[in-house]
Amino acid sequence: MSFSPDSPTRSHITLRQLEVFVAVARLGTVSAAARQLSLSQSATSQALADLERQLGVTLFERPGRRLGLNDMGHRLLPRAEQLLDDLGELIAAAEEPGDELHGSLAISASATIGTYLLPPLAGEFGGLHPGVDLRLRLRNTGEVISEVQRFDADLGMIEGRCHEPGLASEVWCEDHMVIVCAPGHPLVAKGRVEDADLVEQSWILREIGSGSREVLEAAVLPRVPRLKVRMELGQHEAIKQAVAAGLGLGCLSHLSVRGELERGELLALSHDLPLTRHFSLVWHPDRYRSPAWQAFKVFLMEQRSRFAQPVQDA
Repeated sequence: MSFSPDSPTRSHITLRQLEVFVAVARLGTVSAAARQLSLSQSATSQALADLERQLGVTLFERPGRRLGLNDMGHRLLPRAEQLLDDLGELIAAAEEPGDELHGSLAISASATIGTYLLPPLAGEFGGLHPGVDLRLRLRNTGEVISEVQRFDADLGMIEGRCHEPGLASEVWCEDHMVIVCAPGHPLVAKGRVEDADLVEQSWILREIGSGSREVLEAAVLPRVPRLKVRMELGQHEAIKQAVAAGLGLGCLSHLSVRGELERGELLALSHDLPLTRHFSLVWHPDRYRSPAWQAFKVFLMEQRSRFAQPVQDA
């Protein structure tokens, strides 16, 4: 950002004012921003007012106690965030030797990726680049997309493809889902799930909004009118326990049930449903992508074939 010499008041914009602007935009209230920045509420309000006065624009709609960005605020937020990120990079570059990567990345991942793939990947990346702090959050697919849209996450990792027009995405790899049941389930003798079974059997599924649920319903609902959902659970482990107890069928990533299948605690039923899905990387095109971000994305693409079959035609 450059300041015109004809507008001397704008040259007095401070980094503190930008920090306040970004914090209020993310948290929605002056009081929450003040707590995050360890400032008094009056100082936070004054910094925001000073910034708007010096820019000569308003940045927020103020319908009540919460503050929402107006059109100008949405335009300027990515630039303010980039300025703050650049400052952090400048300070870190002065403190770190050579070309060592540094900084922090907020990674939001959907359940299967965040539970079974991301932890070992993050550990290895951290060993290669100890100056980078990866902050990992486990969400369902819809929540991951929302966090990327709100600039709360630098990178999202979701089950399925991203269809949000304002976001950038890239297919990472393929995942294969399986229909599982308890060893004593009546369908074991047949060994197969047919259309009639899809309707008649009880199901233990993830909540609406999860990638696993969306893939199953997209495959099933064109063929049958409904599924008999007995339980909705937010965790893979809870679903596996319920299925193993004989409460119904489950549909989960093969990554999440490999151990149970090998030990005979769950059995996979054959079917003709299209239950192969993609894992995707998602990011906001207006958010600053630091060298650490670039390195982590390259690392993910290089390592994907170790965990799941890579997509040949992305």
